[in-house]
Amino acid sequence: MSATQTALEQLRSAKPSWTRADLSSEVAAQIEASGVGFAAVGGMMEDRWHQALAELQQCIRPLAGSPPVLNEGGVYAGTWIESTGTINTEVLSRFAPRTATETFRIYATHQRADGLIPYKVTADGPAFSQIQIVTPLARSVWNHYQLHRQTLDSGADVQWLRQMYIAMIRYDEWLSTYRNTRGTGCVEAFCTFDTGHDLSPRFWFVPDRCFRDDAALCDPEASTAPFLAPDLTANVACQRRYLALIAAELEEDPHPWEAKAEASVEALFQHCYDETDGTFYDLDAHDAPVKVASDVLLRVLACEIGDADFFTHALERYVMNSAHFLSHYGFTTISLSDPRYDGDHTRNSWAGPVHFLTQLRAPHAFEHHGRLAELHVVNKDLLAALTTADRFPQGIDPWSGAAGFTSTYSPSILWMLDTVERTFGILPMPSGEVAFNGLAPTRLDPSHGNSTSAAGASAAAQAVAYSRAVAGVRYELAADDHEVVVFRNGSEHLNFPRGWRVTVNAAGAPTTVTCSTPRSVTGRLSWDGRAVDLTLAANEYVKLEALDIVGRDSPGFSPPRAN
Repeated sequence: MSATQTALEQLRSAKPSWTRADLSSEVAAQIEASGVGFAAVGGMMEDRWHQALAELQQCIRPLAGSPPVLNEGGVYAGTWIESTGTINTEVLSRFAPRTATETFRIYATHQRADGLIPYKVTADGPAFSQIQIVTPLARSVWNHYQLHRQTLDSGADVQWLRQMYIAMIRYDEWLSTYRNTRGTGCVEAFCTFDTGHDLSPRFWFVPDRCFRDDAALCDPEASTAPFLAPDLTANVACQRRYLALIAAELEEDPHPWEAKAEASVEALFQHCYDETDGTFYDLDAHDAPVKVASDVLLRVLACEIGDADFFTHALERYVMNSAHFLSHYGFTTISLSDPRYDGDHTRNSWAGPVHFLTQLRAPHAFEHHGRLAELHVVNKDLLAALTTADRFPQGIDPWSGAAGFTSTYSPSILWMLDTVERTFGILPMPSGEVAFNGLAPTRLDPSHGNSTSAAGASAAAQAVAYSRAVAGVRYELAADDHEVVVFRNGSEHLNFPRGWRVTVNAAGAPTTVTCSTPRSVTGRLSWDGRAVDLTLAANEYVKLEALDIVGRDSPGFSPPRAN
């Protein structure tokens, strides 16, 4: 029996994932309905994946009288809008959709009378001392709705969408009223915690919290605040684009939101973009740029700002450049070339170390621009580090991959679950398509030797198998170092080489093949008794109709740079 057959047999014969992870009935029922399962031959990854599910459950509990909702985990008791209530829950949506629905809803439920959404909700109730927004809530809400509007018991129906839409309209009005005091159209940061950038030199000499713990007030004695903040402004621009989509879904006019979104983008580039440096900076109260090269750029890109050429420029100059944000174990939060960089990963610091929140937010921008190969380069060694780590931490040492501050932290847990699906698993997409990913973890560094790894620990596997139910269809994927085989309701459905992503429509017919590895891959896609031979370079893709090629394109590939 081959390693691939062994992995598939393990997947089919083992105890269900929700039983093995000892999940509660509430979480287990949702995981069971998703059909998610994972098996690996060799290495630690199978056990680590099930540990991620078990620890994810520890992050799900009621807050302030709510149904069970996602909590941030670690030392953070409650749910935060910058992370738990947006990107974390957007990923959770694929595993526990009912919990995701209630996590989004808690922010609408606790919205203040004047329209301000709480920056967090804990067992003690909502808190309003800062805004702390990063990932656009409307994008997360829309993607969840697209995935689950027809999912039984998910709660993500039109009535829920309208409830969230009304709440987000009111919040947009609040931000326009209280966070545009300089009349520029940008969204202003009054304090450090408005962007969640604890200890970042970006906010030196700026108060941590808003004046008198009121997010509507900027300290009148602050020497440099308010800032015109590029990440907050990009957030609102993207938020408005998705509000336009939601408006159209609710049979309202999307055009006012589209116009507001464009106005936000114009303000962002007019006030916060530095043409010479090719990046975004805050503009302080004296109209001076705050020239700290931080993960603000990554946040702006994740808000779908800029076209393909703009993204390529950002990749080559900053994002995929080890002189700036690309470390061996993910993206740093301050440029490695900035003299204020501090890589201390043993505390909650945004002054340099790799944060799993940054890593969890990043895929959206790479997927949006078709840059799967770069994403694989960034994630590969980080996945090895987290697989062999002794906990799910908030951050990672960029130099060694050693686990950092806190444990049982939902962003790192969800990053692992997401990365498994996105790299060698089955990824359901908001479009209704399903992506089968063919980069089995057979080539991970077997033992990178960081201080939080077990002696001789190995992340690499000989083969893996993954399962998922999508719209009533059970899919299984089995992969080794050479090939990928996909089964549909128990029958072989697709066969293709390592290094490709094959996307199918609701009927299971292949629509796109993309090369997700940095090197060209030549091979054959087999489906329904037919086959097509292809050679694809990194990120190159073909569009298919009945296995006939009807389109071919590529965004190019930007390898790591060191200058």
